[in-house]
Amino acid sequence: MGKHKEHKPYECSECLKCFSKKRNLVSHARVHTGHKPYQCNECLKCFSIKGSLVKHMRQHTGNKPYQCSECLKCFSEKSNLVKHMRQHTGNKPYQCSECLKCFSEKSNLVKHMRQHTGNKPYQCSECLKCFSEKSNLVKHIRVHTGDKPYQCSECLKCFSGKSSLVRHMRVHAGDKPYQCSECLKCFNHTSSLVTHMRLHTGDKPYRCSECLKCFNKKCNLVTHMRVHTGDKSYQCSECLKCFNQKCNLVTHMRVHTGDKPYQCSECLKCFNQKSSLVTHMIVHTGDKPYQCSECLKCFNQKNNLVRHTQVHSRDKTC
Repeated sequence: MGKHKEHKPYECSECLKCFSKKRNLVSHARVHTGHKPYQCNECLKCFSIKGSLVKHMRQHTGNKPYQCSECLKCFSEKSNLVKHMRQHTGNKPYQCSECLKCFSEKSNLVKHMRQHTGNKPYQCSECLKCFSEKSNLVKHIRVHTGDKPYQCSECLKCFSGKSSLVRHMRVHAGDKPYQCSECLKCFNHTSSLVTHMRLHTGDKPYRCSECLKCFNKKCNLVTHMRVHTGDKSYQCSECLKCFNQKCNLVTHMRVHTGDKPYQCSECLKCFNQKSSLVTHMIVHTGDKPYQCSECLKCFNQKNNLVRHTQVHSRDKTC
């Protein structure tokens, strides 16, 4: 109560805020003037208040005088210790007035409130796209700059986001934490599991606006749309033949390179397409998966079945 009744004769000419001590007014005035007289002799960063410089210097000296009594973790600032203690106590003093959700830090509440207000104060100077959080803007800027600061220690591949690197590292570790509840197949990305589950549910959420055909993957719809648009953006550098899918171009290039990556485990014969190897394996297994619907005769290759059906067609015309 003494603070409320305290005489404050020193008034800021800019914002009219009052202070009881002249030195506090002097420190406050730097907010308006931008004057920062206290400089760190290590990194030359400047501060408007001496106390801020003292706190900053602990980063260089490693001094952390504030210790958690629960886990003994140390902090350079008392405010950080106060925030940390909420992890042990479970205290969440900041509550959203809209949905009543609680937060342990005020900054998290401020970010959360933007979901209700729709406020997006961080704008990209390149494309003017807006974001509710500064961290999302920082990530987005890398789309324009091409910056990829996160590098895989195994294959040296770089990524623009830390989360993308974490997902990629599962390829090397063989970690597949997401399991299908139906067939127990595991995946290293949650998005891959979501896509896989559509095989069991039959869900096909991506529909072609031209022919209304549906697909369970967005990439399959994008590829399909080229049938309607006639887009063939993948061109062979050797013969200039064009394809609407990259995989078809890759397969075609083997005609020029002579590459045959698919080898038969029985006779070691090689093929440039996986489908050709599958067809060839029938020779060794004796499997005849193609059956005539007229006489039920079976064949090991589809083209043999097609030739055979012509016999029935001639018989009907006669």
